[in-house]
Amino acid sequence: MEPINLTEKTDWQFIDQVKKESLQDPALCYQCGNCTAGCPYTKYFDYPVSQVMRLFQTGQKETILNSRSIWLCATCETCTTRCPCEIDIAHIMDVLRIIARRENYVSEKDVKTFYDSFLSSMKHHGRVFEVGILMGYNFKSGHLLADADLGPKILGKGKIHFLPTRIKGRDKVAEIFRKFQEMRKNRV
Repeated sequence: MEPINLTEKTDWQFIDQVKKESLQDPALCYQCGNCTAGCPYTKYFDYPVSQVMRLFQTGQKETILNSRSIWLCATCETCTTRCPCEIDIAHIMDVLRIIARRENYVSEKDVKTFYDSFLSSMKHHGRVFEVGILMGYNFKSGHLLADADLGPKILGKGKIHFLPTRIKGRDKVAEIFRKFQEMRKNRV
């Protein structure tokens, strides 16, 4: 990994945008490293959580939005819980993912594909339809037979169903998605 010059390309608008959308102040972070020490995914990240925070503090938009770290974060909130400054780091990671999606920075295509399948299931069924998510994800990602060996084991235990469950309030969940899309159109 090539060193990053933190004094070059500071995007002050990006810092303000993330602050506004996350309601978190990156200036409170004094780089203690507790977030990185507790993160169960650090070994998979290209930038540990504390470095993502430092990149955020210095307005390194391109580096952050192109990173794998924001997509691989499980939002387990260990970083948030361990932060002595009470910064909601997990929420910042969520906001960074949202901005990355909005601006078409996606370094982990399969993760985005899974998110899209998950949200589509919620929108159409009002809740998660596991088989639908799995089939949608496998088809869109090109991993057609991924986890096929797990199907018989799970089906035998009655944990998943071939048809989605009808729930009360499904129309209300669809309305949330509709309002979000409307709000998004008005924003642009």
